[in-house]
Amino acid sequence: MSNTDDRIVSHDYKRIVVKAGTSLLTGGTGKLDTVVISNIVSQICDLQNQGKELTLVSSGAVAAGREVLGKFTLDKDVHLDKQVLAAIGQGRLIQIYEEMFFSNKMLSAQALVSRRDVHDRLGYLNLRNTLLELLKNNVVPIVNENDVVALEELSGKVFGDNDTLSALVANSIDADLLIILGKINGLYTKDPTLHKDAEIISVVEKMNQDILSYAGPSSDDFGRGGMVTKLDAARLATASGVDVVMASGYEDNGLIKIINGENVGTLFRATTTKLESRKRWMLSGIDLNAKKLVIKIDTGAKDALIKGSSLLPSGVISCYGEFSRGSIVAITTENDESIGVGITNYSKSDISEIQSLNSSDIKKMLGYYYGDEIIHRDNFVLLD
Repeated sequence: MSNTDDRIVSHDYKRIVVKAGTSLLTGGTGKLDTVVISNIVSQICDLQNQGKELTLVSSGAVAAGREVLGKFTLDKDVHLDKQVLAAIGQGRLIQIYEEMFFSNKMLSAQALVSRRDVHDRLGYLNLRNTLLELLKNNVVPIVNENDVVALEELSGKVFGDNDTLSALVANSIDADLLIILGKINGLYTKDPTLHKDAEIISVVEKMNQDILSYAGPSSDDFGRGGMVTKLDAARLATASGVDVVMASGYEDNGLIKIINGENVGTLFRATTTKLESRKRWMLSGIDLNAKKLVIKIDTGAKDALIKGSSLLPSGVISCYGEFSRGSIVAITTENDESIGVGITNYSKSDISEIQSLNSSDIKKMLGYYYGDEIIHRDNFVLLD
């Protein structure tokens, strides 16, 4: 039987981001599996030598630190211990990667990233420029969350074992494809480890509630992600014009098979063409999973945004979190369905005063006026 996959064989993917999480890199044991790491590195080097541009987003620093210190269990609420482990383990992790890439006659470079780096416009551009310059010089960037300074990340509230980070990296460098490697073959209708009748989904055309319902929590003590965070990452990436493949990191030559168009894992098709740089940055500046800065809208406003209109005060139901004018916020429905992200013309306190009102009442209510729109359509990115 032919394994050729007409899902993606027609695409010539040039710039590719590969994400490898803790559960894959350790096999759930708490120790780094150098055989798995070596296989991933070898495939990346093969693809790089074919003229592709590969960026690796790798977890595993905490696990590496745990291995070095001989610790295999930690209370997940103890942030300091994990940060110490990350500080110790990051050096060991990058040493393993450097040695393996060097043995394949390939240079690699470390890039530690925090959410502040992608939320800040200048930091975002600096990250993008550095990664692109490395790729230009045939150097493979190895990106990881800067665990040492990221309390929220280690408690599982932000990047989710680097799933979201991989989407933001793919977004920032205008990648063609994001490959998320895990322990299972892709997205299933049920948890395949619990249900024998679970069926793999070959292609996801659109991220709807049915697809999101297939996700379940992480069952691994050593990784922080799960299918939920992987689907969030896929949604972010596809919304900025990046195709996503979710596949098993144990598949023999899985990366090469995917690039060659073979039927491996689950393909999430990009839901839009490549976005302009500013809108890609807007997607990078919000955490859909945490939903800390939120404007809730009614059905009419949702329909208007989908059709390409701006968000007016009359369509706003409520808002949450403290944000100022110019902040990037998430837009959700009354049922917490994420619609998109945008840059707000008004602060949270302003919106609380003018929500549900007509635009003509803004100046009378606030005493000042920044425009008819809460979010202008040019400052909004729809999550399809």
